[in-house]
Amino acid sequence: METSSVAQFAQAIISQLDQVISGKHLATRDAVLILLCEGHLLIEDVPGVGKTTLAKALAKSIGGSFSRIQFTPDLLPADVTGSPIYNQKELTFEFRPGPVFANILLADEINRATPKTQSALLEAMEERTVTADGEERPLPHPFMVIATQNNVEMSGTYPLPEAQMDRFFGRISLGYPDREAETQMLEQQRETRPVDYLEAIAQTSELLEAQRAVRSVHVDSKLQDYIVSLVRATREHSHVGLGASPRASLHLQHAAQAHAALQGMDFVVPDDVKAVATMILAHRIIPLGETRSRGDAANDIIASVLNSVPTPLPVR
Repeated sequence: METSSVAQFAQAIISQLDQVISGKHLATRDAVLILLCEGHLLIEDVPGVGKTTLAKALAKSIGGSFSRIQFTPDLLPADVTGSPIYNQKELTFEFRPGPVFANILLADEINRATPKTQSALLEAMEERTVTADGEERPLPHPFMVIATQNNVEMSGTYPLPEAQMDRFFGRISLGYPDREAETQMLEQQRETRPVDYLEAIAQTSELLEAQRAVRSVHVDSKLQDYIVSLVRATREHSHVGLGASPRASLHLQHAAQAHAALQGMDFVVPDDVKAVATMILAHRIIPLGETRSRGDAANDIIASVLNSVPTPLPVR
């Protein structure tokens, strides 16, 4: 698939998502971008702004299987991955797959579960396999985790471990809709929910082609050096206790490739890197002291990093 075809493919999905998530075009675009990068998405927001609807609509749009896990304090790791069940007829144990075996997995309110259960997703997210009953089982391909997270300050929540945060390719926030979009939502859902009537406009095989095409977008060595400089600057920032990992450098490059492909381009320019930097890096850093409790602290730090690191001249 050519990069121009990737742009058309992605735009069709984004347009369909915009039909059910009013007034949040940038959020739907970023969700599709992360899907093209074979990444996992963390949506951090207040309840009731459309996080679950976005996940369902994305799964339906690509004709993929969808599964949902409601994370609660009593959820066990086996409730996520599956467990062996005794078959009385065959007198043997057989593995019953958990909800993680889906193309799109919605991990709803992931930070309401205990750290042990949160960690059950780590292998699945990174290795795309599940080890259960002594056997390694591959997950469907494509596979994407969309996790929703309420604000940590809310009651009954557990902060996600840094290791798990780092495995999320990007983080977005939907936020409250504006007045016009909220009024439009009331009209759209007066009798039915549009997401229930969405049809697949693509096949998973087409998605896999698009994902491979994104990987082929050219990244000049000067831009790779720029990406490394941005990530290293987060580690050296005076207001940061823990900076972005080397995995963040890989994800930032891949996201820049996808951003370029969405524009129909076959090479990355500095603006592609800047456009995705906050989404890719902000959730991976831990600000120092009092700034850690401020929701916009990490975003401000990434903005200062982008301003401080010299931008290379556009190159192909």
